[in-house]
Amino acid sequence: MALLQHTRLPCGNMRLRRATSPLITARRSVRAAVAAPISGPAGTSSAPVRKDERGFVLKEDGSYDLSAPPPFGLSDIREAIPKQCWQKNGLKSMAYLAADVAIVAGLAAGAFALNQWWAWPLYWMAQGTMFWALFVVGHDCGHQSFSSSRHLNDLVGNITHASILVPYHGWRISHRTHHGNHGHVENDESWHPVTKSMYDNLEHWTKLGRLSFPWSLFAYPFYLWKRSPGKEGSHYDPNCDLFQPSERRMVLTSDAFMVGMLGVLAACTAKLGVAAMFNLYFVPYWVFVMWLDTVTYLHHHGPEDASMKMPWYRGEQWSYLRGGLTTLDRDYGIFNKIHHNIETHVVHHLFPQMPHYNLVEATEAAKKVMGPYYREPEKSSGPLPLHLIAPLKRSLTEDQFVADEGDIVYYQKEAEPAT
Repeated sequence: MALLQHTRLPCGNMRLRRATSPLITARRSVRAAVAAPISGPAGTSSAPVRKDERGFVLKEDGSYDLSAPPPFGLSDIREAIPKQCWQKNGLKSMAYLAADVAIVAGLAAGAFALNQWWAWPLYWMAQGTMFWALFVVGHDCGHQSFSSSRHLNDLVGNITHASILVPYHGWRISHRTHHGNHGHVENDESWHPVTKSMYDNLEHWTKLGRLSFPWSLFAYPFYLWKRSPGKEGSHYDPNCDLFQPSERRMVLTSDAFMVGMLGVLAACTAKLGVAAMFNLYFVPYWVFVMWLDTVTYLHHHGPEDASMKMPWYRGEQWSYLRGGLTTLDRDYGIFNKIHHNIETHVVHHLFPQMPHYNLVEATEAAKKVMGPYYREPEKSSGPLPLHLIAPLKRSLTEDQFVADEGDIVYYQKEAEPAT
């Protein structure tokens, strides 16, 4: 039974309306870990459960079984986080936004005035990175962590996301579904695994676009239009099953912001010319897309340790806590502050209402509770996070599908054809 299949989560508040809340589910998982035997990763072992002195389940080889229910609950993590980390500061968030907008405007003005062939590639990378930073601001608005005002959050979210051609409310609602079902094979929304039977029936171009490097890094606009394999509808369509009837007006509002932005781009193209807008906006937009696909993929796939496999859950093995603990923090070198600490993804996934500027402090406190369930990210050896290329390529090559059945499953790779 998928606990959250038909349950909607408010964007900035992870409490559910029914008794199957993430906190209650997490507490049940902890009680189950104490009261009942736990099967191994394949779900078939009946051997006695081995634990260390803290209660973490061990495998036969002495390593930790991170697919097992943890010996702590969501409330234990929450209580370990300093109280100030939960406080939202709208003025502080607006200052971050103002800095981002100023940098975007300055980069565009400088590159347009300079207009040198050698400067444009530098501009593309810098501006595309700043488009990604703007997305993260809108992302915080969608979680209502930008400020305590929903009206301000939604206004800023619509403006920032429309400026980079993202339908704010359509994305916000599907992203809420992702957070509410993270780590669930069927019910997760973004970068969720396909089953073996689905994989066998995927068209060639779908496999190429979703499961290959580097083409998967350009998937986001197509996901917004058609969602992921196995999902129907569009982020632009208020009749999509992602949305409740009460959300129809919000989806259409964001669509209107998108149309307005297309009008701005058309006017700028008429004034400045196609070549100028190609350099100023079109190329940076695709750099932004690459950033978004890379970061969102790496937060749920490809541990830096090649021997480690991340579990995916179904049925009663899934819980909000266990699903959230399958997410990964990363180190993006000099970009950590530029993109507003999106690298601190584990705590963000468990408590998305927390402002981004408090996530580093919260993570330091939370990982003491999570123990081995927190996978310490490898530090970048230089300013650029080149160390992430290897796990990204490896995962996109090897993590192709999961089994059609089983409540705890792992990615598998299609067997090589016999020669």
